[in-house]
Amino acid sequence: MEGTAEELKKQDEIAHHYRRILELLGEDPEREGLLKTPERVAKAMLYLTKGYAQDSAQILSSAVFIEDYKQMVIVKDIDFFSLCEHHLLPFFGKAHVAYIPNKAVTGLSKIARVVDVYARRLQIQERMTTQIKKCIQETLNPLGVMVVIEAQHMCMQMRGVEKQHSIATTSDFTGAFYQARTREEFMKLIRS
Repeated sequence: MEGTAEELKKQDEIAHHYRRILELLGEDPEREGLLKTPERVAKAMLYLTKGYAQDSAQILSSAVFIEDYKQMVIVKDIDFFSLCEHHLLPFFGKAHVAYIPNKAVTGLSKIARVVDVYARRLQIQERMTTQIKKCIQETLNPLGVMVVIEAQHMCMQMRGVEKQHSIATTSDFTGAFYQARTREEFMKLIRS
């Protein structure tokens, strides 16, 4: 890992704990196949939780343009990967985000980056949905925002109820999306 002395210290400390976890599981961390596993896992965990160090509002506002456009803007099928805060197992899927501008639009890639900021934290899907909506609403002040997330949860597929084909869907919205017709248009467009 390239980084500051503080980041390297954090990585070393996380690796130390994973080494101990391997021992507690009955493994030998000195075994050839596991020698570098604690360091690899530490790097992976720091990457998978990098959203804590990112400012979603700053990302979104870094590309704001004044535009007289008042129709729905949709970025759909945004792939994301996150970690369930209850079991530290992955959940992943697609986010669909729409907003209706109120004099300001943002770069489309910034919407996907906002999704990543919140996905790269220990999460639950419901909170992530609301955080994305809230960031866009507060930063761009649009006429409305709607977020729909569809995800598969490894904590349900690999353990517990072991339902391999289940998909969880969450949604949240503001403003103009309180009108059923506007929500229906969004849902129709993301399904097409």
